[in-house]
Formats: sequence, C-alpha cells, structure tokens
Amino acid sequence: VRGACGGANHWYRTFMGMGIPTQLISPQHVKPYVKSNKNDRNDAQAIAEAASRASMRFVRGKTVEQQDVQALLKIRDRLVKSRTALINEIRGLLQEYGLTMARGAKRFYEELPLILASEAVGLTPRMKRVLNCLYTELLNRDEAIGDYEEELKAVAKANEDCQRVQSIPGVGYLTALSVYASVGDIHQ
Repeated sequence: VRGACGGANHWYRTFMGMGIPTQLISPQHVKPYVKSNKNDRNDAQAIAEAASRASMRFVRGKTVEQQDVQALLKIRDRLVKSRTALINEIRGLLQEYGLTMARGAKRFYEELPLILASEAVGLTPRMKRVLNCLYTELLNRDEAIGDYEEELKAVAKANEDCQRVQSIPGVGYLTALSVYASVGDIHQ
C-alpha cells in the first residue's frame, strides 16, 4: 500500500510489473490517521492504519498513457489561462492610452492588428514595439495551444473509451479525455 502522491503511479506500475500486489490510497483518506508531525515514519504508520480499515477505498493506478493525457491536458489548460491573462494584460495597457476594445477574443484578434498599424491612436513608438512583442507572444501561444489540441484530438479519436464517452450529447474530446485520464476504465 502506498499513498497516491507524486511518483505513486510510477511505483505502482513498477511493483505490479514485478508481481508485487500494490494498492494506492488517497492522501485525504490517510490524513485522519496521522497522529503527529508529518514525516515518513508517521505517514507510513497512517497509511498502514488507513489501509487496515475494511471500508477503505483505494485509488486505481494510472497507465503511462493516462499520465501522458493528463499532462497534455494540464499543459493545454495552463496555456489557455496564460493566453487569457496575456489578452487582459494587452487590454489593460491599451486602456492606459485611452484605447478600449470590444469584449471577446474574436474581436480582440480583429482589432489589435488595426490598432498596431494605425498612426492615429496615440501610442508611442516604444509602446507599439512592446505591444507588437506581446502580440507575437500571443500568436505563438495560440500556435502551441493548437498543437496540443491536435495531439489531444488524435488521442481521443484513437481511444475507444473516449469515443464512447463522446457519444453522450454535449461531451467533447476534452471532457472525454479528462474522464479517461482521471478514471481510466470507464466500465468500472
């Protein structure tokens, strides 16, 4: 029995590959059994105590593919959040010069190049250079997001479980992949 923390899935697969029965237990189920300060010995005792309970529920170990998908989803999510932050940063900088833009990413992408190309908007040459650099960064981020999305779409298309989950109305490839990466076997 091992706590389902960082590296746990690697060790789960390693031990199972050696024929050693292994179970993972969620840290939230171990916490009530920790008696004093956090250290390896106290954690091991708490895990052993928690695992001895008949009602304890264990976590299924992830496959390498599930971990890959989970990593791709996390990276894509971070890129999307940072893209939104970058758009908001550019909007804020433009507002400092009295320039407002319509809401929505589509309008942002339409209006920003026009603002950057215009001589009549009141931006200094320095600020135009800065905004052009930020715009280039934004376009690079969009390209990276697109690359991750293509990879994720290919995984979802090749995975029968993802196809099955996507047959539910309103469920797309990202949700299906999230279910697959989190749950694994959808038949359980």
